[in-house]
Amino acid sequence: SSGINAECDVDFIDLNVGCPIDMVFNRGAGSALMDRATKLEQILTGMVHVSDIPISVKMRIGTSESKLTGISLCERLKKTGISHITIHGRTRQQRYTKKADWEYINKCKEAADPITLVGNGDILSYEDYNESQKFTDSVMIGRGALIKPWLFSEIKQQKHMDISSCERMEMLKKFTRYGLEHWGTDTSGVEKTRRFMLEWMSFLYRYIPVGVLEVLPQKINERPPYYHGRDETETLMCSDNCQDWVKLTEILLGKVPDDYNFLPKHAANSYSK
Repeated sequence: SSGINAECDVDFIDLNVGCPIDMVFNRGAGSALMDRATKLEQILTGMVHVSDIPISVKMRIGTSESKLTGISLCERLKKTGISHITIHGRTRQQRYTKKADWEYINKCKEAADPITLVGNGDILSYEDYNESQKFTDSVMIGRGALIKPWLFSEIKQQKHMDISSCERMEMLKKFTRYGLEHWGTDTSGVEKTRRFMLEWMSFLYRYIPVGVLEVLPQKINERPPYYHGRDETETLMCSDNCQDWVKLTEILLGKVPDDYNFLPKHAANSYSK
């Protein structure tokens, strides 16, 4: 953390102890550290000691339903000198299935007092955000912002925004421009931009336009029935078929080879099972 602090202009450094991915967990990192409280305590104490900017930690409520360690960890970690704790309201075992447990997050808030407790999980509308305020000091939004990048505007304005396919295409155009500026306009840069855009689309397709919804608000963990969009582009955008996402990238980045195939890496599926 001292190296990051010396070389980068950052507001704070956050230690991610919430990652549920097997490859990370099996190496003793990510959410595995939640079951090694003393080790985690030592890491954060050391980070705080060598850094002159705030240190924080993000974690889950536990590694499994039989190991709900969030409350006890909050009681211990607040003594390390960290600025705040962020809690995702699911266990590592749950990944992103079932609903986030905001009641448990509220208990973590009480345990973390007097430092700030930031809650996280399932925020996809301003109503979700308003409800979360009952349980926590502040809120962090993750997948909801990937599905609805305008979610923060909805929260600020306290209203639902019916974003058209044209407006959403403009966002993809902006992403394309940023990608090509960062990775270059050669073949490698184009394909890196395409790959990252497709990964983003694995979240974007889950947005259901307000003008199509029968009941507001949309819930992040409810799988929608198949539906047709209000125009051809909107129908492509709502498709769960990866090849339809590829067609959208071809509009912005040109044709892909005939044998091109894409499968999303992120399995953050929070639909009810």
